[in-house]
Formats: sequence, C-alpha cells, structure tokens
Amino acid sequence: MTTTRPTRKTPARRLNHRRGASRQRRLGWRGWLILSTVLLIFALFACGAVARMLAPASNTALTRFDAIIVLGTSADPDGNPTPDLQARVTEGVHEYERGVAPRLILTGGAAHNQFTEARVMARTAEALGIPAAAIFVEPEARDTMQNACNSERIMKAHGWRSAEVVSRASHLPRTAMIFNEMPLEWRTHAAPPLQPESAAYQWGASAVEDMKTARYLLWARWTERCEQ
Repeated sequence: MTTTRPTRKTPARRLNHRRGASRQRRLGWRGWLILSTVLLIFALFACGAVARMLAPASNTALTRFDAIIVLGTSADPDGNPTPDLQARVTEGVHEYERGVAPRLILTGGAAHNQFTEARVMARTAEALGIPAAAIFVEPEARDTMQNACNSERIMKAHGWRSAEVVSRASHLPRTAMIFNEMPLEWRTHAAPPLQPESAAYQWGASAVEDMKTARYLLWARWTERCEQ
C-alpha cells in the first residue's frame, strides 16, 4: 500500500513577502534611474555654476576699444524692443557716449520671432542719438556663439582688434568664455536692468545660464567653433 504524503502549501505570508520583494526590486531599478537622472542634472547645474563663477571678465587692461559689441535678445511680438533689449542698447549707447569706442556692433538674427534683433537694436540706437555711420548690424546670429563669431568676422574685415561686449549680467560669464577663445582683446560690461527684476526671475535667468554654460563646455565649445 502506497502512502501519499500530503502536499505542503507555501504559507500565504511567504508568497506575499516574495511578491513584495520582487516589487521592491522593480521599484528599486526605477528609483535608481530617477536618482541617476536627478544627480546628472544637478551635476550639470553645478558644473555650469562653478564655471560661471570662475569666468574672466576681460583679457586686457584696455579702457578704450575699437568697437562696442552689443549682444541681441528677442524683440517683442510687435517688433519693439523688450526691456532687456532696451537695457542692452541703452548701455551700449552710454558707453559710446563715454568714449569707450567710436562704433557699435549690434548682433542678433530673427532667433525667437520674425523680427531681426540687430535691426530693432539699430533703430533703438539711432533713436537714442547714435549716427547711422557708427552702427554696424550683424543680422544672422541665432545664439551667443554666433554673436561672437560673426562680430569677430566683422572686426577682422575692418582691422579692429579690441571690443567691449555688452549684455545682461547673467549672460556675460558664458559670453566671456566664448570670447576668450578669439584673437581679440576684450572686456565684458553688464547692462543694468531698466526696471527692477524679481528674485525669482534672476534665479531663473541664472539657472538657464548654468545649463547653457554646461552645454557650451561639454559640447558646443568643441562642435560649434567659428569658421575661419
């Protein structure tokens, strides 16, 4: 007579524990992926922030230059200068009037809408009293790298070797890194805002620049060099 042993059943608690452990392992992989992404983003911000803190403000002791380069930013949807654009042009005009340089190079294409930034800037500068003969328009640039490359090309064609570069303060460290790669004597000069900016706006502008600076250092510096 054959004796049949009773089948041992796995306790429900043990099955539930195994299922829970499996879920935890799956969630763990997702968690690691999320954590890795967060750490990467943080590292990029940190890289950009530190680089901006260490960026030079000039490579020369000159106080007079061949040109003042004013970097563009978007016009409004009606083609009028935004407060940021107005501030940059106004400061460029002030520097011209102080005798820092005898001419302005206004650089910026239609990067954000159909209006060419440099042409809007030129109209603004002329309205502020700058003679048309002292204004040079660079209407093609779509980013800061192209602002610098195209402006340097204009300067080279005229035999100019030095420039003061005007933009908003948060933009200038990355701008300095780009100009530091060029065969020019230069210094940066911040355009003060024409109206108060909130702390949140300033933080946001700095955060964007941190990321753009990281991108420049890790990618654009090597892949988007000026064409000689």
